Amino acid sequence: METSNQHLGTQRIGKLMAQYAVPCMISLLVGALYNIVDQIFIANASYLGSYGNAANTVVFPLTVVALAVAVMIGDGCCAFVSISLGKGKEDHAKRSVGNAIVMSVISSLVLMVIYLVFQRQIIAMFGGTVNEETFAYSQEYFFYITLGIPFYIFGQAMNPIIRADGSPRFAMVSTLAGAVVNTILDPIFIFVFRWGMMGAAIATVIGQVMTAVLAIWYILHMKVIKPARKDFGINGKICGRTLLLGITSFLSQISMVAAMAAINNMLRKYGAADPIFGQAQYAQIPMAVVGIVMKFFQIVISIVVGMAAGCIPIVGFNMGAEKKSRVRELFTKLLIAEAAVGAVAFILVEFFPRPMISIFGAANESSYYTEFAILAFRTYLCMIILACVNKACFIFLQAMGKAAASTTLSMIREVVFGVGFALLLPIFFGLSGVLYSMPVSDVLTFVVAVFLICRTYRELNKKGEELQ
Repeated sequence: METSNQHLGTQRIGKLMAQYAVPCMISLLVGALYNIVDQIFIANASYLGSYGNAANTVVFPLTVVALAVAVMIGDGCCAFVSISLGKGKEDHAKRSVGNAIVMSVISSLVLMVIYLVFQRQIIAMFGGTVNEETFAYSQEYFFYITLGIPFYIFGQAMNPIIRADGSPRFAMVSTLAGAVVNTILDPIFIFVFRWGMMGAAIATVIGQVMTAVLAIWYILHMKVIKPARKDFGINGKICGRTLLLGITSFLSQISMVAAMAAINNMLRKYGAADPIFGQAQYAQIPMAVVGIVMKFFQIVISIVVGMAAGCIPIVGFNMGAEKKSRVRELFTKLLIAEAAVGAVAFILVEFFPRPMISIFGAANESSYYTEFAILAFRTYLCMIILACVNKACFIFLQAMGKAAASTTLSMIREVVFGVGFALLLPIFFGLSGVLYSMPVSDVLTFVVAVFLICRTYRELNKKGEELQ
């Protein structure tokens, strides 16, 4: 095969990071903007306001579940393909791609059916019963978003596979095209046609269809990995290895959903006990506000995860080729870059929360909305630098093929700490306890991450260096 990924083992690390990490970062950032753009337009529509914002917050975790399935398949396949190509096993790489395509189609259809059948129960589970208006808007938004699940999962799953094939720019463009369509249609459907939550959802689904169509086109014209018809036959061993390598990405997303479910329900419970937010007309504010804070966090984490996930092909290839010093150099540069992103985000949340709040329609809301939003930004995200480093560590270990260590660290952060503290701290600190759960979780996770980072460096300094 003439076209190959051999440059991953020889080209300068900094150049490779720019070539692979930047497009991936932009792809994930644009993907995250789907829901965020919806929320911005919803928040600035006076006839939707904080009720629509709260509904968007309720449905957001359910789109993350779909993303979790997509990245498990896509990131797992990307890592499997990169390691296989590094070892010269092109047949394994092709079989993994074929199986990943089949898995993404089947899983997306199953999830869509589950969502449609259990719609009311799922919305209630994520705090949608805070008041009647929020529940009604949540149902409307959720139904149409659910219809787009197959396109969303397929497009997101194929994105890392396209990167593994050596086309990070196409992966970026396919996601960007869908987001641009969504951004153009949102104001038309919400403000001109006044379709409300339905309009926001339909705009999103049309954008997702665009990304999926471009992904299908690319799969039919792959450069390096060209799966034949036989490669689409399900192979239990290949699927198992692919899903194992992607399980960290899945757990990172799905456990975040568990944390969001816990947070939303604690906001509903302890908000009702608050002298201000216990009033019916203000009951949706804590959920709407924390949803906005999470969206900003999602933007930052998309950059962080994009930088790290973009490096998966580089890490996987060099690990497969036993070029450990290159992996070590990449790890160092990645950690520094992720900490820098976190530092910029920290400055924004601590010193400029008001301008960010204004983007999400604060001018149409009460002073209680603004005051709580400022407190939420400054408290909930005060340890965002550590959160960025933690995420980078999760994904880098995954790319090295260390699924167990990566999965353990991710589970500790998102489930043990993320869910645990979201349920525990409000008992002692009320509504503020929900806000404290994030920084406490990030600090404790960082302590564990430091141990794994040091152990990784020791391993990469050992024998089996490389033929440079």
